[in-house]
Parts: sequence; C-alpha cells; structure tokens
Amino acid sequence: MPAKRTPETPEGSAPPAAEKEPQPVGETTASATRRGDLAAAAAGSGAGTARAGAGTAGSTAGSTAGSAAEREVPAEAVTPLIRGIAVLRELTEAGGTLSLSGLERASGLARSTVDRITATLARMGYVRFDGRDVHLSPRLMELGNAYMSALRLPALLSPHADALADELDESVSLAVADRDGIRFIHQATRRRAMSLSFRIGDLLPAERTAPGPLFATQWTAADWQRWRERRAADPRDLSFTAVPPRTYEGDAEDDETFVHRTRESSAHGWSLDDQLIEPGLVAISVPVRSPGPGGRIMSVASVVSHTSRHTARNLRTTLLPRLRSAVRAMERELHTAPPPEPGPPPSDLALWTGASKQQLGREFIESLARGLTVLTAFGEGRPELTLTEVSRATGLARATARRALITYEHLGLVAATGRTFTLTPRVLSLGFPPLSRTSLPEIAQPHLADLTSRIHESTSLAVLSDSGEEIQYTARVATARVMSVNITVGTRLPAYATALGRVLLADASEDTLPSGSLRAFTPHTITDEQTLAEALTSVRSQGYALVDEELEEGLRSIAVPIRDRSGRVVAALNTAMHASRRTPRECVTDLVPELTATAARIQTDLHTAARFTHVPLT
Repeated sequence: MPAKRTPETPEGSAPPAAEKEPQPVGETTASATRRGDLAAAAAGSGAGTARAGAGTAGSTAGSTAGSAAEREVPAEAVTPLIRGIAVLRELTEAGGTLSLSGLERASGLARSTVDRITATLARMGYVRFDGRDVHLSPRLMELGNAYMSALRLPALLSPHADALADELDESVSLAVADRDGIRFIHQATRRRAMSLSFRIGDLLPAERTAPGPLFATQWTAADWQRWRERRAADPRDLSFTAVPPRTYEGDAEDDETFVHRTRESSAHGWSLDDQLIEPGLVAISVPVRSPGPGGRIMSVASVVSHTSRHTARNLRTTLLPRLRSAVRAMERELHTAPPPEPGPPPSDLALWTGASKQQLGREFIESLARGLTVLTAFGEGRPELTLTEVSRATGLARATARRALITYEHLGLVAATGRTFTLTPRVLSLGFPPLSRTSLPEIAQPHLADLTSRIHESTSLAVLSDSGEEIQYTARVATARVMSVNITVGTRLPAYATALGRVLLADASEDTLPSGSLRAFTPHTITDEQTLAEALTSVRSQGYALVDEELEEGLRSIAVPIRDRSGRVVAALNTAMHASRRTPRECVTDLVPELTATAARIQTDLHTAARFTHVPLT
C-alpha cells in the first residue's frame, strides 16, 4: 500500500505562490570563478540575491562565464534542487568520482548537506557509495536521455554519422549549440593508438572548434556580447574542462580571428579547425539544417582526424565532398522522418518520493528528488511541455512543478517559450560525459559485489569470444573462503563445458555452436553434440544453466543471461562453488532468484547507458 504523500512544501524553498503558468526568468550569466558560486546561490536564494547560480557548473560555466554581475535568484527557486545540481556537476567534472570531503570542498556546501544530498541521489540510483567515495551511476543518464530523446537528432542522424565514419575510417561527431559553446550529442570513433574523440555531452568553446563558427552565423547581438564577456572573464578557457587550457591568454586579435572564421563559414557553408584545440587535431564541419527554405542549423556534422593522416587542406579537398553528401542524407532524414509514435503520456513519475521520505526521514530530501524527476517528464514525443503537462506527468502539484521549472530555467537547464518548456543541451552536463564511456564490466561490478555479499559466493561476468568456442571473464568479485574458485578477469574457458558458456551459446546462432570432438574434462562432461544441443534447449526454456562437475571435479556453477536493449544475450552472470556447499536443487531454489534479480539490475543500467551511447562489452 503506497505511503501517504507528504505536504507539497519542499525543504528550503520559498512558500508557494498563486498557481499560474511560469514566466521566463531570463538567461543566467555566471562568474568565471567556478567554485562556490552555485552553493552561494543556493545559500542566498531564500534572501533573494546571490551570485549567478550556474557559475560553478564547470561544464556549463564556459558557455555562460564572462559577466561578474550579480543576478537575483528567483524567490521561488528550490534551494535543495540548486544544491543537488551543484553536487552532480562537481562529480561530473571530477570524472564521476569524488570523496565526500572532496565534494564538500568543491561545492562549498556544509558536510551535513552533502551527506543528505548524496543519500537522496543514492536512493534515486543516481550515485553509489564505495566507502567514503561517491560514484555516478548509469541510471543518472536517464536525465540526459530525456533531452536526447526529446531532441530526436541522435536517433535520426547517428546512423548516417556511423556510416560515414566507416566509409572514411575517421571519427565523425554530431554537435549542437549550447549558447556560445558547442556540445556533442554523438560520437562515431575509430579505435587507434592515437584516438581522436570527445565524450558525448562534453562542452567546448565555440571559437576553438570547427562547428563553432557555423553556429555563430546565427548569433544575435546579445549572443556576441555574451561571448565577448565570457572571453574577457576566462581568456584561457579554464572553465571548459573538456579541452586543454590555452597556454596564453587570448586577446583582441584572437577574437577577431573567430569573427573572421564566422564570416567565412557563412560564405562557404563549411568550417575548419586547424589544431585550435590541441596540436595535431584537425576537423572539418558542415551544418545540418532543418527542412524548408532558410532552415536553421539544427546540428553540425564533423570529421575529425590527426595531422599524421590528413592536413587541414587535405580534409577540405578530399573529405569535404563526402561529408556534404552524408549531411544531405541527414537532411533528407529530417524531412521524411515520420513523427514519433504517440504513446501514453507518463503519469505520477514522482509518486514514489513520498514513501522514500517516510522511510528515510530527514536524510531524504524530497524536494530534490521531485525536482530531478521533472526532467524525466520530457522525452520522445514530448519535446515541449506546459506546466499542466509537467504536473500531470510527475504527479506533483502545479505549484511544486512550477518552482522546479523556475529553478531549472535559472540554472539554464530548461528554456521557456510562451507557455511551454523545453530541455536545453545543458542537461547533458549532469553526469553524461563520464558515464558515456562506461563499459559493461564497470556497470556490472558494483552489482556483483552486492550479490557476492548476499550469497557469500564468488560471482563473475563473462562474454563469448569471437570464435564462439570460449568464454572470457570480464568482471569478478571473489568471496573470502579457505576453499574458493580461483579465476581472474581475462581467463578463458571452453564455452560448452561452463554454465556461463551455455547461457551464451543458447542464444547464439547455429554457426556459433561447437562442432567436432568435444573434450572430456571430467567423466561428467557432455561430449556429444546432440546431448549438448538438448542441454542448450533446456537453458533457453528455463532461463539458466547449471553445470555440475563438467569442467572440474567438485566444481558446480549456475549462470543466467544479461540481455541488451534488443533482447540479445550479450553476457552471462554466474556463481561457482564446491559441490559440497549446495546441492543442485539448492542452487536452483536459493541462487537462481538472486542471480536473476541481479541480472535485471545490470540490464536496467545497461539499457539506460546504451540508449544513446555505445557500451563496450569488455
């Protein structure tokens, strides 16, 4: 039975005003001083004034830094939400991990506040604890996924970018404008010793990129003024953590160079980056415009290479024609793509927060959890929402939803146009860049540790080799026992004689199944192809594999599948023990439910992480 909802007044926020559609609160400017500003805004929001709130968010400071002018924080801004965003951004800048004391220093918040914020984020599955360290969790990517799915560009354009990368054997990226910076929404990279790519969600200064001048062709006078203020306040680009800082302070000549590049981009329809970010890196970009005459630049596609492979001139003469051809295909895709299939709108997304508040008490900041849930109301088919629609999707009172939206507009995460709201690219600054490089073993590791602590047996994750003949262990958590299974990450074993292998083979194609003579490791090993095929059929129907002393005398193992977003088995999770510790029946009754529940949690994180990024299996 659901717990009774708590009152709608969030901790630390101003009393609710009369319900009405919120009005835009204007654009946020920020000091070039990154540390402490967002915490100061949170601390001062009750009084109504503070230095600009977005200034500490390093991934966002670059695009808004430049004005030291103080800006009034809206009286109805939700203080815990501002503070929670500050913590998430500090974790993002730190690469996804910070100690609690490190978060206290970085955010400028009191330790008790940091403890409550991280406890709330952990309850939401957005962070996890490892001792005194706080780690971002893949589930946090649902916030960035909400923006990406509402935008639709990654889903529509990324197949064309991937095909171009394969054709050219060079890295290809897609970027969108984030005020006077650019932010990546897709990366198709090449695996080389000299790898050239940024992370999805990374923010770069417009003037040091190839896409920047193209986006600048659409800037207003106010946009140019904001850019000049940011350049004056941060001449070395120290607030852009995704790029190396300038070795010298930029001057008026540098600024004029960007203005000139913008004029050239407007005239030519393409733009070039000749080692502006760092020596050796070159890129060429072409805009992707919305359908119709005079279409606006919706995204920019870029080919990125190294001077050892292409000079800047060579990019223009050799690769530009093929890049333009790919962009034309992208623009046709935008023109012909049908609208997304309308699905049932979400409802009561924040209903769970009341129960969590009752269970955790003071350690759970309900207004923070509710505010973050507001971002997930947006998505495919829901790129623009009114206050009423946000309230209905989250189950929050209109006054509560309104205060959250006002807070997000103040922080630059939401833009208001009339009566509707949209997410901005800045939502990607909430953990997306470090998490976009997460691998399946990294996703699985904390879940394996939790499973091992519950069942007191070692647990492992494995994938099938390219040949299909072996499994390779990719993650493992061992339990402390005098007698334990001694296997390390990287170990390879024959697939047909292991529980992990049979789970993987059961989902493989006929061509992958082993043929020919099968070696007998023990008297119990299945060596007959027909018998093995029948065993794999049983694995498919029952959802797990139990291998009893077939690989080694006394070794009993049970495994379950890990499936990707398409339902394909991409990995297997198992536990192995000495046969004396549990009977085969006890393995099924006691361990299969635990393994299955853990596999479901791994899959949830995998599906979230893989929605708009590539998650390596090893």
